[in-house]
Amino acid sequence: MEEKKTSAISGFYKLPREGRIGKVAEFAGLTDGQKKQLASDSPLGFEVAERMAENALGLHAMPFCVATNFMVNGREVLVPMAIEEPSVVAAASNGAKLCRDTGGFFAVADAPVMVGQVQLVALKDAGKAVRELNSKKADIVKAAEPFAAGIAKYGGGIRGFSARTLPTERGEMAIVEFEVDVRDSMGANTINTILEGIAPKLEEVSGGKVRLRILSNLAVKRLVKAKAVWKRDTIGADSVDGVLDGWAFADVDIFRACTHNKGIMNGIDAVAVATGNDWRAIEAGAHAFAASGGRYRALTRFRKLPNGDLEGEIELPMAVGTIGGATRSLQSAQVALAILGAKTSQELACVMASVGLSQNFAALRALSGEGIQRGHMELHAKNLAIAAGAGGEEADRIAAQMISDKDISAKKAAELLLEARKGKK
Repeated sequence: MEEKKTSAISGFYKLPREGRIGKVAEFAGLTDGQKKQLASDSPLGFEVAERMAENALGLHAMPFCVATNFMVNGREVLVPMAIEEPSVVAAASNGAKLCRDTGGFFAVADAPVMVGQVQLVALKDAGKAVRELNSKKADIVKAAEPFAAGIAKYGGGIRGFSARTLPTERGEMAIVEFEVDVRDSMGANTINTILEGIAPKLEEVSGGKVRLRILSNLAVKRLVKAKAVWKRDTIGADSVDGVLDGWAFADVDIFRACTHNKGIMNGIDAVAVATGNDWRAIEAGAHAFAASGGRYRALTRFRKLPNGDLEGEIELPMAVGTIGGATRSLQSAQVALAILGAKTSQELACVMASVGLSQNFAALRALSGEGIQRGHMELHAKNLAIAAGAGGEEADRIAAQMISDKDISAKKAAELLLEARKGKK
């Protein structure tokens, strides 16, 4: 009987690099080329980098990791993450491990509909122009459809149209908004092509002048929700109350909410970077959404169930893609998507929301218990050893000694390195 695939790989972090790659390759069914890509110390050639961005001088690398233990909608998932902060991958993996006994994460993503906006100015009567635009909705959408032909062949296309007035210091404007199903792309290029193509028609109908034609990163038509339950008997009754107290603080205080949501984005951004998605767009949308109710609030919610277990949920916009852009030009992003096994943008969004929720749970549990600094600094010890000039096993020994001495600092790392080097002479 074939052994069931699982993301709960015991002792994964203790394995050497080759062992980790082997486990991931077996789990995800990676090709030899993809395994070679993971093992490469230069996964991006400069000739590619030079064509991706202006004025390229070289390459900037960060660790490419995987978070273990995730189950999302009943599917075992290894989550690729590109990040330099030591504790993020460990925290996400731990949060996921602790809710496996309740089935992991359950998530749902809206259809991938994005909003694009066209600004019309120099209007004699903005109200009249908007009424005219809305009355000719069918004609305008029909005229815009040829510019959406590229996405229409994949089942996407224009799903909505409306115009509204907007009073500003520069006078009253008309804002035209198109809703576009962008399928498995992030959607920026698709939407901007449509908006620029239809602009002359909008000027003709309104009698105004088109200025901005651009998508909105506040993807409120493209929300994702994820939920999980952590058993009281698994995490402890005090952890349940600690997480609830920490979340309640974040939900009413903007200073705490900002850091609370930053922690959520630690995990989400790391997956976005690994998969070649636009983490800046995701960040902008998430924080705008957090403030959309009139005040800035936590992106997660937690509650105690009648049996004492802890339920957590997250909701935020998630404009991500599995095709197009850097997801194609970066070979490492292709490997990341292969590891993840997400076939659609909605499936990717579900995983990313689950990572954000797991990250948040783990952070709140640590913060409300022994504090976050001890575990964070223990994981940071190797970074300090490397920064002091140690390498390989030497860095491991110095990190272990700092943890043992309970003095994890740049000064201590330098002292231990000096002692080690003297002892070799």
